[in-house]
Formats: sequence, C-alpha cells, structure tokens
Amino acid sequence: MNRRAFVSGLAVAAALAGLAPLPAAADGKRVALVIGNGAYRSVPALTNPPTDAGDIAAALKRLGFAVTLIRNGSFDDMRRSLIAFGREAAGADMAAVYFAGHGMEINGDNWLIPVDAELKRDTDAANEAISLQSVMLQVSSTGSLGLVILDACRNNPFAAKMSRSIATRAATTSGLGRIEPVGNVLVAYAARDGTTALDGDGRNSPFAAALLRNIEAPGVEVTFMFRNVRDDVMEATRNEQQPFVYGSLSRKAIYLAAPPAESAGAKQANIASAAAAPALPSPATPAGAIDPALVGTWEIMVASGRGQSRWIWQIMADGTYKFHAEPFRSAQAHEGTVTFANGRWTLHALKGMRNYSDAGSYEVRDSIAVITGKLGTGYWKRSVE
Repeated sequence: MNRRAFVSGLAVAAALAGLAPLPAAADGKRVALVIGNGAYRSVPALTNPPTDAGDIAAALKRLGFAVTLIRNGSFDDMRRSLIAFGREAAGADMAAVYFAGHGMEINGDNWLIPVDAELKRDTDAANEAISLQSVMLQVSSTGSLGLVILDACRNNPFAAKMSRSIATRAATTSGLGRIEPVGNVLVAYAARDGTTALDGDGRNSPFAAALLRNIEAPGVEVTFMFRNVRDDVMEATRNEQQPFVYGSLSRKAIYLAAPPAESAGAKQANIASAAAAPALPSPATPAGAIDPALVGTWEIMVASGRGQSRWIWQIMADGTYKFHAEPFRSAQAHEGTVTFANGRWTLHALKGMRNYSDAGSYEVRDSIAVITGKLGTGYWKRSVE
C-alpha cells in the first residue's frame, strides 16, 4: 500500500464509512442542458434517448440543477438552447450537458446530430450538426466543474450513406473520436473513443441505467461515480461496452450529491493540502494517552477499481493500533502507536508502513468519530462486530 492510500485511509479522505466531504460550494448555482434525440427523420428512430433524457433531467433536478430539457431537438432547437445555456453557465459553480442520440466523428471532429439532419455529405456536418467542441466551450467557465455526458456512440446509419467530399478524406469512424478537455471540464462517453454503445432493450440504455443508479449516490466524488458507472455498464454488457471519461481535474474533491444529513450536520471541511492540516497535539498530551471513547474497532468503506473494500482499525487502550482490510489485497496490514486525548490525535506507523506519521483533531458522537487530518474531515463508524 502506498503512502497516499494510507493517508486516505486514516486521514479520512473521500469515503470514510460511506460518507464524504460536502461540495466546495453546496449552495452554488448549478445549471444543466439535457437533450434526448430519438425521432430521427432520415434514419431509423432510436427508442431510448427521449426517455433517458427525461430520467436524467429529473435526477439532475433532485441534485439542485436548473434543467432545460429538449426532446427530439432540431438543429435550431439545439443551437438556440446551447447558446442560452452558455449564458447561464458562465460563472455557475457547476454546468452539465447530457446528450443521448446519434453522434459521429468526421476527420477528427465530433458532432452531435439533431433529428432533422440529413448529412448527405461529410461537409454538411458544420451546417446540420452541433460540434462537441462548442458544447465543451459552453461549460468551460464554471467555478467548480463543467461536465459533458454523451450517450451518443451508437452504430450510426448516417455514416454508411454519407458521401465524402475528397477521396482521400478520412472516413467516419465508429463511435466518437478521442478528445482532450482543458481546465475543469470532464467529458464522459458511454463507450470509449472508436467504439460503439448499445441502445438497450429496456426503458434506458445500459449507460443511462448505470448513470441513474449512481449519479445521486450521496458523498461519492464525481470521478469515482463515473468509475462505478463504468463497472456497472461493463457488467451489464458482458464487457462489450466500456465507458470512458476524458479530462483532468485538480486535487479538490467534487460532489454532485451531498452526503447524508448526518454528515452534513457535522460541517465537514473539504480536502485540504498538508499545509492546512491541524497542528500537532499539545506537548502536554502524554504519549500513548487514549480517550476511552475511541477504544474499540472502527471501520471505513473505501472505493476502488474493483468495488468497495472494508478497512478496519482497532484502537487499543495501551496506545497501539492495528489495521487490516477486507479483502486483504486492497490494502497492506500495518500497526503502530496512537494518541487520542483532549480532542487531538497523533499516529506513528511502526510495522507494515515506514516513516509515516499524521496528526489532527477528533470528536466522538456515539457510534461516529469525526476525524480531521491532513486531507480534511470525515467519519469513522464504530464496528458492530
């Protein structure tokens, strides 16, 4: 287990006991544009996108977004709504665009296709479709997160009938092309670049269904949320479809869904740098002192690429601790000494981890311990075992 993983375990980073820090601006302005295109006029219709869009719009509203919903949007509908949305998104804390329908890549450019598009030639895209680049620009001036979610990688009937303007011009490819967002913009594809997504046989596409299961999960950092979506889609499609997220965010944790009321009432701090960590306990605190309220077994649930793992801490009255994880491969077992006294704690790893120490403040609230360390504030939950 590396140093960062260890710190995230003890210093209570993103997912202690299934809870996490509040968004940086929980009361900040959130806006969203949701488009679901299924009733295409020049190619066979898609069944799920209008329903997917309606369900996603409802979820975003519950998350505090002011949502504009467009079903079966024409070129003018999409163009005008995107312009209006961009004005609302400027300076907002979060701005999100969700599009379900046909999308395609032509010679390195990605396009979202309105229902009235004909696209008889590749050069028609600029006049009949919406550029993904223009969508990313509309969400790029937010304070916290610009998010574009595309369930638009389906097999595309426009490509087969489209004439190429130049014989040597690059042909359209399957799905959408790779992109490189800049700033605080994330772009999520239902299927990674160059591959196609399934429309699905149920109410929602596999990607939309997975997104709906995860997007409102409280206290899950946004990048981890999309990891959960990825795993759900791959399981549902037997690894035929792999969602992919493009973009790189800063170290600041970002949450679409706030933690449960229990954690909200605790006024958790956002993840902070080591320079902002609480001071070490007073030298007057005797080494090995343990508040009786902390003696016992505590647990946290930590998200990983293979799902959730359970990390278990045993705090002994003699000022020592032991740590192990279930499954054991998710984190290395280790032990050392701790101090919990007068609202302050320290830790020194002696076995299993080398040259690591940490310190901070604590508060015990029945079966929950509010722990503040180098990475912020979160919760330990007392084990029922």
